[in-house]
Amino acid sequence: MVLFIAGIVNAIGVTIFLAPVRLYDSGISGTSMLLWKLTPDYLSLSFFLLVLNIPLFIYGAKKQGLQFTVYSIFAVSVYSAASYVITYILPVDVSTSSPIAGNDLLLCAIFGGLISGVGSGLTIRFGGAIDGIEVMAVIFAKRLGLTVGNFVMIYNVVLYIAAGGILQSFILPLYSILTYCAAIKTVDFIVEGFDKAKSAMIITTKEEEISSELSQVFGHGITHINSTGYYKGKEQTIIYFVVNRFQIAKMKNIIHSIDKNAFVTISEVSDIMGSSLKEQK
Repeated sequence: MVLFIAGIVNAIGVTIFLAPVRLYDSGISGTSMLLWKLTPDYLSLSFFLLVLNIPLFIYGAKKQGLQFTVYSIFAVSVYSAASYVITYILPVDVSTSSPIAGNDLLLCAIFGGLISGVGSGLTIRFGGAIDGIEVMAVIFAKRLGLTVGNFVMIYNVVLYIAAGGILQSFILPLYSILTYCAAIKTVDFIVEGFDKAKSAMIITTKEEEISSELSQVFGHGITHINSTGYYKGKEQTIIYFVVNRFQIAKMKNIIHSIDKNAFVTISEVSDIMGSSLKEQK
């Protein structure tokens, strides 16, 4: 239900505020908007959202898991369908100006970014993603020596430069940067960290079972820390594990399924050096 609402919210931000005044969202959504404006009318925004996003989610299925892929495709499908309904079916004119903010580029940029950011943030928080570029960032950023946030930022800079060159004006792309900033801050507020990895400290009596399952599912290295409980003076093992924001829900489910009494703390990681990928033998 939340993913359904998130898709509709994202569509409202894009089709009511951004698209009517030719501002651009970020990532694949922004790319779809640009292609929509450059191609024949029968190729709609909804068409490009599906054609560009779904292959990326399917490609990232092995890395992110089947549940994440299904949730993401569902959210994008709702976003696509809602965009079509708002643009072509509802009795609201979004062809030349925003029905709410008119032609005020600043208002459209800020509120379009805020609203679409709410949709994206809700999708991420509940186990999916509404834009395929984030999935590609998770997969390829580390290989390129970039953070996820920097990967997305570089993609968007290239997108806005391309849009400015094609339109022969950089006014709209510059306003689109405001949209991107507003959306990023909104996503950051909802999911508590756009580009922050999460470190988990897991105190359990079933460290071998949990470590084995986490290693198998995520392919990450795991650190065991020997410790002693204060009250009982009993020796125990703490599992230290680093995940990205998409993987937190799955990690919790794995831990809970093996040891319902495990004590888990999750903290933000501001920076990472080296790789936590499990060595291949």
